[in-house]
Amino acid sequence: MLFAVVAVALFFDFTNGFHDSANSIATTVSTRALGPRQAVAMAAVLNFAGAFVSFEVAATIAKGIVDQEAITLEIILAGLVGAITWNLVTWFFGLPSSSSHALIGGMLGSAVMASGWDVVQWEGLKDKVLVPSLLAPFLGVVVAFTLILGLTWLIARRSPSRVNHWFRRAQLVSGGFVAFTHGTNDAQKTMGIIALSLVATGDLSPDFERPPLWVVVSAALAMAAGTYVGGWRIIRTLGQRIAKIDPPQGFAAQTACAGILWTTAHYGFPVSTTHTISGSVLGAGAIRGFSAVRWGVAGNILLAWIFTIPMAALVGASMEALTRLPAGDVLVFGLAVAIAGGAFLARRYETRRLAPATA
Repeated sequence: MLFAVVAVALFFDFTNGFHDSANSIATTVSTRALGPRQAVAMAAVLNFAGAFVSFEVAATIAKGIVDQEAITLEIILAGLVGAITWNLVTWFFGLPSSSSHALIGGMLGSAVMASGWDVVQWEGLKDKVLVPSLLAPFLGVVVAFTLILGLTWLIARRSPSRVNHWFRRAQLVSGGFVAFTHGTNDAQKTMGIIALSLVATGDLSPDFERPPLWVVVSAALAMAAGTYVGGWRIIRTLGQRIAKIDPPQGFAAQTACAGILWTTAHYGFPVSTTHTISGSVLGAGAIRGFSAVRWGVAGNILLAWIFTIPMAALVGASMEALTRLPAGDVLVFGLAVAIAGGAFLARRYETRRLAPATA
């Protein structure tokens, strides 16, 4: 059962990688600072490297959201299936929703279904998850808008072609920084889930300081592999459909997002990289006026944000109920395998049809 949970956790990490690859490369690709394949390769390497920097977020996921003593492998498996299902639903519709919130929602739903509302650590959920996650996209809007406002003043009298040339180069740095901080933030969430599984089986102390090395390496590799695959639907939404942005705006959005992620990761706040970069793109795009932002697309993204935790929780709770049936844990694991197979086939279609269009 532990092997099954670890396998499903790593598949979630893989879906997190291709779901969130847009976070670091969408603006880089849309402004043609890099081609799609070069961009995802760079992001994959830096995602892997970033996973080794800090483990505060992993500790929050494992210790700060639900009561460790009430958690079983069945609860974790059900929560992971809930998170994966919502990730794939939002990916299919090209909506940049939060993988972090999907994971937290799935775990909350399965844990509450199994043990009641008392299993939730409400103080940790509020202080470490909900408040930072609400502030992060707002800060992204404000910081990106302020940054592009200052950059616009500096480059106002310079040739647009030269400005775009230099800022495309600068985006290699800012986009790389986003990818690095994404690894620091998101890969740790899977590390925390696997560590929680090891605590549930007695293979790891509940007050651990950092996950075992094999957990860190496997989570980093799964995240990097998913990022290299690339989620082209969401890349197209973030890079082209929210607002039409130029290289200076892309640089401002990426710099704002990376700075926020770097700060929150070191405080152990599992904020959504998707929410943060979406807010940053909105802030940078608004420099041309509010009409430059496609508010209909932004509204759809907002709805996906609102529904992510409750919908993932609903699926997680349903999966936990299934585990109570005879051989229910085998059934839920089989559903996870079937979802993985369907996702693989859909990804092959997406890569063939949408990657050229994104390029």
